[in-house]
Amino acid sequence: MSGAPRSMRAGTESGAARDEISIRQTLDRYAAAIHAKDAKAVIACLSEDVVAYDLAPPLAFDSAAARDAAGLQKWFDTWQGPIRSAVRDLHIEVGGGVAFAYALQHMTGTKLDGENVDLWFRATAGLIKVAAGWRIAHLHNSVPFAMDGSGKALLDLKP
Repeated sequence: MSGAPRSMRAGTESGAARDEISIRQTLDRYAAAIHAKDAKAVIACLSEDVVAYDLAPPLAFDSAAARDAAGLQKWFDTWQGPIRSAVRDLHIEVGGGVAFAYALQHMTGTKLDGENVDLWFRATAGLIKVAAGWRIAHLHNSVPFAMDGSGKALLDLKP
């Protein structure tokens, strides 16, 4: 599959190309805010009615929970230094004021207890175009689990 958005492949290069650049900028701002452990900047990248399926419980975060700056900052405060993040194989599909982006994400850093985190996971973001630009309306991060009946998350997989 080409990394170019479907709408670009369909022949609307200029508008789709501008949208893809804006979407990448939104995703870059989101990653930079996580790196800096800046909860308010993370939330600024989200839509008002965002829904998140993240790595931590519960199964789903409604918009109020996903936009909880105090809760997010509490998690950030469990890390020493920055939270590093790298994207691999980013694909963006865009058209009609909506988009989705998916990639493998590599998160590394050190927790306050000295644990070194080195985790690859799957990341998908659904975005909507609003007057202020592109905002993340849906997040889904996940790790595979063992299909041997143990139900254990497989945290040591690498691409």
